[in-house]
Amino acid sequence: MTKNNKLLTSIIEGIKNKKGNNISSIDLRKIENSVCDYFVVCNADSNTQVKAIVDEIEEHVKKNTGEKVWKKEGFENLQWILLDYSSIVVHVFQTQYRNFYKLENLWADAKIENFE
Repeated sequence: MTKNNKLLTSIIEGIKNKKGNNISSIDLRKIENSVCDYFVVCNADSNTQVKAIVDEIEEHVKKNTGEKVWKKEGFENLQWILLDYSSIVVHVFQTQYRNFYKLENLWADAKIENFE
């Protein structure tokens, strides 16, 4: 298993551990000038659940891969938190904000894989 695959798997497991909804990975490796290899997107029904998912991702990834998040944003209002692991960027939305921003639609040329 490659480093990226191990990181991606750990992120998705962390989201599932806290019951994140509509988990998708967006493969950006074939997109010219992409900022990373993958986006992982999920949503939650409350700011409390958003925070719980983010905390679990960080803990699960550190435990299973040794990786630490490079940068994180969105903790002020917990509507959309971004975790940047350099090669993979995770977006955890409150459901209404995910529906509004429709991040997956911005990357129509990318391969999207859904997880449940």
